[in-house]
Parts: sequence; C-alpha cells; structure tokens
Amino acid sequence: MFQTTLPNGRQFHLFGVLLAVLGNLVISISLNIQKCSHLQLAHQEQARPFFRSLLWWGGALLMALGETGNFAAYGFAPITLIAPLGCMSVTGSAFISAMFLKENLRASDVLGMTLAFAGSYLLVNFAPNISQAISARTVQYYFVGWQFLVYVILEILIFCILLYFYKRKGMKHIVILLTLVALLASLTVISVKAVSGMIAFSVTDKMQLTYPIFYIMLIIMIASCVFQVKCFLSFLGVLLVTRNREKEHLPQSYIDLGNIPGKQTLDKIQPDSNGLSCGTLPDGSDSTKSQSGEKKEV
Repeated sequence: MFQTTLPNGRQFHLFGVLLAVLGNLVISISLNIQKCSHLQLAHQEQARPFFRSLLWWGGALLMALGETGNFAAYGFAPITLIAPLGCMSVTGSAFISAMFLKENLRASDVLGMTLAFAGSYLLVNFAPNISQAISARTVQYYFVGWQFLVYVILEILIFCILLYFYKRKGMKHIVILLTLVALLASLTVISVKAVSGMIAFSVTDKMQLTYPIFYIMLIIMIASCVFQVKCFLSFLGVLLVTRNREKEHLPQSYIDLGNIPGKQTLDKIQPDSNGLSCGTLPDGSDSTKSQSGEKKEV
C-alpha cells in the first residue's frame, strides 16, 4: 500500500552487499589493530591507558567507518541480505589475527567459519530480488500493525524474564547474556533498517526526516545499541572470569602425619620419588640406635 518498488533492484542489492562486505572487512581490521595496541601497552614497563594510544584511536576510527558502511547498506538492500554478512567481520578477524598476530586457528574455528559462509551464501543467493523504498508512512503503518506489536510484547517479556534471573537470581550463565544481546540486536537491526531506509528515501525522492516516526526509530536504535554494548561487556566479563578461574587443587593421595597434633617427625613420611628410602620415624630411629649401641657394648 505505502511501498514503491525501486527500479534496477538488483543493482541496489549489489551495491548494498558490497557496502556490507567492505564495512565488515574494515571492522575486522580495526579489531585487530585495537588488539595489537592492547598487546603493545601490556608489554610496556609503565602502564598507560589505552585511550592515549594513537594506534587504538586509529582502530576506533576504522571501526566507525565500517559501521557507517553497514548502516548505509541497510538503505539499499533487504535485511535478509545484509544481516547474514555480519559473519564477514568474525571470519576476517580470525584470519587476520592468525596471519599477523600469530594466534592459533583451531579446526573447530575453520569449521564454524565454513558453516557461516555457507549459510550466508544460501541467504544471499536465494533472497527475494525485490527492492522496496521505505518511507515514513511505510514505517508508521507497520509500526502500529498487530504483527510488530505481538513481536515487541513477546520480546519484552522474554527480556524481562531473563533479566530477572540474571540480576535477582544470580544466574550468570553465558547463554542468558547471549540471549539478551540477541534480543536487543533484533531491535537494532529493525530500527537501523527503518532509519537508513528513510534517509535513502529522502536522498532519492522526498524528505522523510520531518516525520516523528524517524526520530522514534532513531531513539530505539541508539538505546538498543547502548544496552547491547552493556550486555556484551557483561558477557565478556563472565567469559574472562570463567577462563581465569583458578583450578581447584586435587586432594593429596596420602596422609601427612606431620600435620597431626602431638606427633613429631624427623623426615617426611611420604617416600622420595628420586630415592630408595621410605622416611624415618623419631621413635623408631631412636630405638634402633639404642639397640645397636647396646649390642656393641655387649
């Protein structure tokens, strides 16, 4: 009803896909540059904050450039094409870190990246080749539709339930944090698509930035991004804690009699692995010495 089909839809799709691929590759490069900056700072004798490093800021600028390319790609191609291409940043970052940072690339990592590439190829290849201009009236029409309202209500309920278990019950499981991030990311993708689509429509046809729905979707996009980053940082904290947790020491397979109150030992009861002696006892050693002395006197 409120949609208009754009001419040369395949060219628009191809341009959006290229923007997304280039943007994700730039993001992967920026992540490795920032990690290289953190590694350099860690090897310095005097600790220095990372935000004082020019290399780190260079990585941050490249990340902003890549995210801008992703944002613009949503204005030219459907979500079914752009969202799966996000795996490019993960796979590109893995290969770049293995080549330049000398990190290990496991067989499971290669298998996961292969499956991600295969899924992205299937989605991009078999996605519908219909490009539709997104105007403010289109967004407003679907924003008050019952499908979107049911989706938002279910998402809010699931998010609140998971947040309750995470905050009040102390369930710090990684799956809960990843689910929270995924729920926020779905809102982010929808709002980014709406905002970028209205901006693209304003450039090619009629100004759409004067409608209130544009600023509503902009607020949703910013808020979901902020809370998504917060949940993701919590996820990283839980992951680091589980990895750096000290291993529990196994119980000793022998009884150390030296720790028993009232007992004194001259040597360890536990035999030495490199020697043939089995240890000595105070009473036994004294008695043997006295007996040998008596025999000599006799």
